[in-house]
Amino acid sequence: MTEEIKAVLDSLNGEIYAVWFLIGAALVFWMQAGFAMCEAGFTRAKNSGNIIMKNLMDFCIGTVMWFICGASIMLGTQVVDGVETTGKFIGVFNFDVFTNYANFDYSIFVFNLVFCATTATIVSGSMAERTKFSSYCIYSAVISAIIYPVEAHWTWGGGFLADLGFHDYAGSNCIHMVGGICAFIGAWMLGPRIGKFVKDKSGKVTKVNAFPGHNLVIAALGVFILWLGWYGFNGAAATDLATLGSIFLTTTVAPAVATVACLIFTWVKYGKPDVSMCLNASLAGLVAITAGCDVTDCAGSAIIGLVAGLLVVFGVWFNDHVTHVDDPVGAVAVHALNGIWGTIAVGLFATSTAPGYAVAQIVGEGLFYGGGLKQLGLQFVGIGATALWTIVTVTIAFFIIKKTVGLRVSEEEEIIGLDRTEHGLPSAYSGFSIMDISETTMEVNENTSLGEEDYDHASEAQKNAAVKVSNPVISTASMHKVVIIAKLTRYDALKKALNDLGVTGMTVTQVMGCGIQKGAGEMYRGVEMDATLLPKVKVEVIVSKIPVEHVIDTAKKALYTGHIGDGKIFVYSVDKVVKIRTGEEDYSALQDVE
Repeated sequence: MTEEIKAVLDSLNGEIYAVWFLIGAALVFWMQAGFAMCEAGFTRAKNSGNIIMKNLMDFCIGTVMWFICGASIMLGTQVVDGVETTGKFIGVFNFDVFTNYANFDYSIFVFNLVFCATTATIVSGSMAERTKFSSYCIYSAVISAIIYPVEAHWTWGGGFLADLGFHDYAGSNCIHMVGGICAFIGAWMLGPRIGKFVKDKSGKVTKVNAFPGHNLVIAALGVFILWLGWYGFNGAAATDLATLGSIFLTTTVAPAVATVACLIFTWVKYGKPDVSMCLNASLAGLVAITAGCDVTDCAGSAIIGLVAGLLVVFGVWFNDHVTHVDDPVGAVAVHALNGIWGTIAVGLFATSTAPGYAVAQIVGEGLFYGGGLKQLGLQFVGIGATALWTIVTVTIAFFIIKKTVGLRVSEEEEIIGLDRTEHGLPSAYSGFSIMDISETTMEVNENTSLGEEDYDHASEAQKNAAVKVSNPVISTASMHKVVIIAKLTRYDALKKALNDLGVTGMTVTQVMGCGIQKGAGEMYRGVEMDATLLPKVKVEVIVSKIPVEHVIDTAKKALYTGHIGDGKIFVYSVDKVVKIRTGEEDYSALQDVE
């Protein structure tokens, strides 16, 4: 009876593991939504529909290529003399999914499919806002059909890296580094978005412009979805509860520490904590822990996360200021750099105290745990081989696409937005007015006259103009239109002050203000933003009974802060007013609405 119970329990444990394995695959699929939200939020509203479409097609095209050839290239085997074998460089090409469906391993097929789709999705963010949709579909297919399956076979399909003892448990190297390298090369060959970099006459980059994401709330939702999905990403292959629990721990600690490290660093360096960079840091920590989540402990995962949180900030800065590769979402910093770091970290922090170490099939503990350099060396071998394959193949793919169908949309299409030009979609936000506020700054040039800032060098006329302040001359006409443009933050104070004065009717419009002043110089992802196009409020009132001078004085008192941007007041004479309901005109028409 005891043996029978044990057999039932063993069978039950196997069934539970199989169910969890597929739940994990579903969580990884759900990460597509996270990538879509994150990418859409980090970019401009005029391209949101295009980005959603690309993330949808990543998975759909990837699925087609996976069952046609990708699964065979990565996982294909053959039976020789009763022994199942596979190639060391590439799997055995077959159509078992069609010809031997009754004996096919459906779970393994689906599980590896969702990982494959993730690799292609990473590329989308770096090449966002200026890539032809047709070209995107082509290279997404190439990544899913050839680039990913071959290198993934080396590690997970019985290839030569697995035989050496190279360890990448869930994909820091095979998925994230590969996707990040593809993203970097693609963004480099594609070129930056219009206006991202300012160059002088010699072609040297003199300034980097910030393009703030249009919806960081959606981006944050995407990060939380990805973090949730990562528990399946890292934990689905765990075969016992202790290993699963340990993986959940390391998958939580590393991104949390990375985010805190980024928070502190950006706060100190830029004066304020950077929201978008902290979102990237959470993902960077997740990427970095992915390779060694099964063989690291809490201390190791914390250090891995700490480095990841700083490395992602460096990566964004490096792309902006050194390589001048325009990466709208920070995919290269998050996935390529931290994919490399996470893979190396296995050789530094792997420990036999982690529950997954016993079944990890690695040659020894990490360097910092007394294991020497052997595992660390193998990690570098795996990184080098995978990176070399990816660089060569994706460069060839992008080069062919660029020379045939083309990679990039036209300048006009990019400015209008890919939603409209690529998909015939007026806006992904129907009913909302979409304004692209990037690249709307005004620069000082040889024709700009800003006066003389040095009093000693100023002309007499300039000195007189600076010292003397005269009261405005108001027209003697009985009706006036007063237009006040002010900071949004002062609207409530202005409204109350005007109401107390007796003004009971006003027209209010939210507008964007543009000027030559550089504003507060806030930082976005380590790049100074030109705060010259800012949200303002425009208040319009018509007065007759109330003296216009009182309106001006009241508005000045309500709006004054002493800083640039307090606003301006414009006064116009009104020739005629007609009240539609009663037909009353001029003074009479205004008496119950002032």
